[in-house]
Amino acid sequence: MLEVSKPGFGDYQCNNAMSVFSRIRGSATNFRNPMAVGQAIANNLPQSNIIESISVAGPGYINITLSSNWIAQRIQDMLVCGIKTWAPILPVKRAVLDFSSPNIAKEMHVGHIRSTIIGDTLAHMFEFTNVEVLRRNHVGDWGTQFGMLIEFLFEQFPDWEDVGNQAVGDLQSFYKASKKRFDDDPDFKERARQAGESFYNPYIPPVLEELTNKGLIVESKGARVIFVEDHPLIVIKQDGGFNYASTDLAALWYRLNVEKAEWIIYVTDVGQQRHFHMLFTAAKMAGWLPEQNGKKYPKASHVGFGLVLGSDGKRFRTRCSEVVRLVDLLDEAKARSKAQLIKRFTGNGQIADWTDDELDRTSEAIGYGAVKYSDLKNNRLTDYTFSFDQMLSDKGNTAVYLQYAHARICSIIRKASKDVEKLKMTGAITLGHPYERFLGLHLIQFTEVVEQACADLQPHRLCDYLYSLSLTFSKFYTNCQVVGSPEETSRLLLCEATGIIMRQCFHLLGITPVHKL
Repeated sequence: MLEVSKPGFGDYQCNNAMSVFSRIRGSATNFRNPMAVGQAIANNLPQSNIIESISVAGPGYINITLSSNWIAQRIQDMLVCGIKTWAPILPVKRAVLDFSSPNIAKEMHVGHIRSTIIGDTLAHMFEFTNVEVLRRNHVGDWGTQFGMLIEFLFEQFPDWEDVGNQAVGDLQSFYKASKKRFDDDPDFKERARQAGESFYNPYIPPVLEELTNKGLIVESKGARVIFVEDHPLIVIKQDGGFNYASTDLAALWYRLNVEKAEWIIYVTDVGQQRHFHMLFTAAKMAGWLPEQNGKKYPKASHVGFGLVLGSDGKRFRTRCSEVVRLVDLLDEAKARSKAQLIKRFTGNGQIADWTDDELDRTSEAIGYGAVKYSDLKNNRLTDYTFSFDQMLSDKGNTAVYLQYAHARICSIIRKASKDVEKLKMTGAITLGHPYERFLGLHLIQFTEVVEQACADLQPHRLCDYLYSLSLTFSKFYTNCQVVGSPEETSRLLLCEATGIIMRQCFHLLGITPVHKL
């Protein structure tokens, strides 16, 4: 058990002594209390260039202070060899991430925002750790309407690929014509239904046959069900049709046996938690997934998330109580961001330094980034209130504040007029000042934060780290002169390392960093 210490108690703390003592208490040992156990652990630690000192306090807490030279060298190695050398190693090689899942018959709306943003960030995090990620946008059935359009298109334009975009022209009138054909011709109706099937449809019958042979599927009230913890999971409806459970079981089987995924992750709202619990339990009953006390992989996880609320505390909608289109929401974030930038640059006389294209790209990066970050910084299980004013504020834990912090670091390095790439090879980092060391320690914790965020599928851990890193850098810059100081080279390298880590965090969160503001 190792955790980051409170200030003044070393850098890390090992708290195993109490639990160890409770196990050996009363047996024939010389240890009278947890303190003695803690001291014994400390005394038996091997020599290491990582550790500067160890002390034991209170009921056996072992306080560990890392070597400043080792911290400096670790940062230096990253600057020379690249940020990928700091990627944690996860116990899986391939993962499936099922997220976003819009209805392809409709435009994306605000209801898709959380699954898309959270899923994309988890995919980035796993890819950074060298896991092969199969991003899956399970749109389910095409639906009869699409089957109807597809079949009518083939019928009207057998060479549709050569005709190109001109084939359909007006989708509305094309839809009406196909609907008339659908209503009048039973053969066409059946072909349209076939064209509307899901990708996983061919896999459903053999998968259900396997589960029947294993004695898991039974008849109940005219339907075919799997009893999971005494609750029926319907896999074939009374009319003989398939449903979400049958499709999801087939998809899970396919992902385990064909795609050979070791970790399958579903990103949907918390309302579907029960469905996925039953699905995963059924898979364990079938022997597809290991039981709780068995091996850890392959495994399946449901990443649930809360609602996006409006200022009235209800589900976020427009004034006419319609669902907000995602494209409108993103356009507004960009427009508000642009208006703020123009006002700021006009006020400080810098507007002439910006081309229209630069302004457009920067306002898009800040606007879109603000929407993503305001979602990701919350524990995903909680609801959050959508507010443009809050997310576009340059104060506090917002993407805008972090973009300014990053741009400031870039500005410091530009002002120094030094070849930073050359400094990486020739310069050395020293952590003599307390705020230099504090920043250095924070930088090397990046790896463990990413590892923890992947392990518990909680992207907000990365946001917490990024915000505290920017605050730590601010204290360093306030207390340690960079340009023109005797320690300029070392401090410029610390600035560069902070910039690299911030940019990597932005990338993992799906945010485009801004280098000038």
